[in-house]
Amino acid sequence: MISETVYLSTTYLGPVQQYCKLFHYETVYMETAENYLKQTYRNRCTIAAANGPQSLSVPIVKPDTLKCPTRDIRISDHGNWRHMHWNALLSAYNMSPFFAYYEEDFAPFYQRKYDFLFDFNEELRHLICELIDIHPQVIPTEQYQIEVPNDYRENIRPKHEKIDPSFSPKPYYQVFQDKHGFLPNLSIVDLLFNMGPESILVLRDSCSL
Repeated sequence: MISETVYLSTTYLGPVQQYCKLFHYETVYMETAENYLKQTYRNRCTIAAANGPQSLSVPIVKPDTLKCPTRDIRISDHGNWRHMHWNALLSAYNMSPFFAYYEEDFAPFYQRKYDFLFDFNEELRHLICELIDIHPQVIPTEQYQIEVPNDYRENIRPKHEKIDPSFSPKPYYQVFQDKHGFLPNLSIVDLLFNMGPESILVLRDSCSL
């Protein structure tokens, strides 16, 4: 771990790249005041399902204005998404080495209703950090700053990824690897359910800061 700060955007079961930053930086500023962006990891994740990568998206209530801070984005109940997401996780990871071990930790997040996306994401993030045994100091931002050090707020995203020379995903066991090959930088739960306590070693070896 290095004694620096990093700026991140909140993510729903964020990718391994996001958790490499949480592992390596002592202080993390989690952006709340940015204008919410669609089609990012803020409300979606990618898991390894039987048929290949599968995207799971948390539906949001459309804001009343064109620009809305991330902290004010509300979760929609549309489409029974909690049930669908939990079934997708069960289907993808029921045969993984550690899913049964962590199942009771994650199940309540798909039974309880959360009003705000940021709160939902951050409670999940806190749980995952505890399970992996990483303990960064995470501070929600109070206002948006354009120029900040170690700015990864827009670098970690599903499409149009910017080059991150400090991240080199280390391969690890995946349930469907024989079928699809190793799929890098999936949701952190893919790493956690497959590698359990060794997840922290994969994070360590995937980063060079």
